[in-house]
Amino acid sequence: MDMNTELEAECKSIGLENERSLHASLKKWYAISGDRLEVRIDGYIIDLVRNDILIEIQTRNFSAMGKKLRKLVLDHKVRLIHPIAITKWIVKLEGDGETIISRRKSPKTGSIYNLFDELIRIPDLMNNDNFSIEVLMIIEEEIRIDDGKGSWRRKGVSISDRRLLEVVKKVKLIDKYDFSIFIPESIDKPFSNKTLSKAVGVPLSKARKATYCLKKMHLIKEVGKKGNELLFELNN
Repeated sequence: MDMNTELEAECKSIGLENERSLHASLKKWYAISGDRLEVRIDGYIIDLVRNDILIEIQTRNFSAMGKKLRKLVLDHKVRLIHPIAITKWIVKLEGDGETIISRRKSPKTGSIYNLFDELIRIPDLMNNDNFSIEVLMIIEEEIRIDDGKGSWRRKGVSISDRRLLEVVKKVKLIDKYDFSIFIPESIDKPFSNKTLSKAVGVPLSKARKATYCLKKMHLIKEVGKKGNELLFELNN
């Protein structure tokens, strides 16, 4: 859907105007004609309802969604939409929140493996046939304000907002078997966290999160150790 398309929420007390920019923009981008917005179901407000699928957009903090998702999948098909910024532009504003000081491209780049930073909170949900994930690889702006209220690491600069610039790619993970894309076919079997980290070019800590999640999905299993390194293979 065009990002300028007007959307109307069924639950007026929530409203799109109360959302952060990234969440609201993703909802507008993802919605199609006929979708219902902000619908109350089983005591929860759902971002989008498309036919019989409940669609929730979560930019971070999957742990906060755990209870809600586990209840909803008992009786409904649920699709979780999660954005990962492959490119980020950082816009720094003066304390008035309007005057631009600078705009620069962050040296950090995101990858599909960033999903495991959040999924580590709820990997077991992929064992439920009613649950699926769709990852949106995006380009975003991060808005920072030099107001003296931010962390010492950013020298008092606050992160004010995140804005969607472009959706580059969609990755659908309908069931646990779709997660086999995270284990390269070329990797030597059995593999360790260290060999996975090297094969896909991610930090060792992220590889460990990935194998933890894949074990919880019963997609891989431990088959032994080599020194202090656990060894894994795909489940048959």
